[in-house]
Amino acid sequence: MHPVTHLSRSLLSPLGQYRKSFITPSKGKRDKSRKRKSRDEPALLAAVPPAPELSMYLDIGLSKVSRSLERSSVPPAPCPTSGDEDQKPEDSSGGPEAAPYAVVFVARSGQSPAFHSHFPQMVAMASRSLPAGQSIRLVGFSKACEDRLSSCLGIPRTSCIAIRDNPHIARGIIEFVRDHVPSMEVPWLQEAQNGQFLETKINTYKTPIGAKRAKPS
Repeated sequence: MHPVTHLSRSLLSPLGQYRKSFITPSKGKRDKSRKRKSRDEPALLAAVPPAPELSMYLDIGLSKVSRSLERSSVPPAPCPTSGDEDQKPEDSSGGPEAAPYAVVFVARSGQSPAFHSHFPQMVAMASRSLPAGQSIRLVGFSKACEDRLSSCLGIPRTSCIAIRDNPHIARGIIEFVRDHVPSMEVPWLQEAQNGQFLETKINTYKTPIGAKRAKPS
């Protein structure tokens, strides 16, 4: 079974059902009455059940996934020493948002390459601090798969989905992708990390030159 098909059937369908049942779709216009506090609002919020657990390990959207990959590409700041009591780490909770990505799905068709051409480099940069077997895998899917995933999630368009690494949620699809999709490698990035000077190589070729044409008198 294709990983995108498995993703849509067994994982995303509960999220789509939750969205359709308890989340009102946006109409694209600012509601003036949104700022008003309704007396029944606390009761309505209490009646809404929590979202499926997968939502804590799932990021949707090119912008959100790109920002997370950018943060993961930056080396972590060193722990504060005894003389830096005022400096505190940004996040030491170790929650789902702190886990690295395991798989990033990106639609390769139906949109300009400018929207997704940066993902190979960002995935390779974000995987530098991860063990070799746990590097982030990048999987592309077609326009037909994009429509299927959007329908399962109950949103107009799904061009990018990222699953964070975890011990129990989506383990089947994560292990399947790691077994069948190689790690992302960027040759120029590997050369830059080596820090070695590379001399300029100029290839020369000998080509025959014909007889010079005589100028007409």
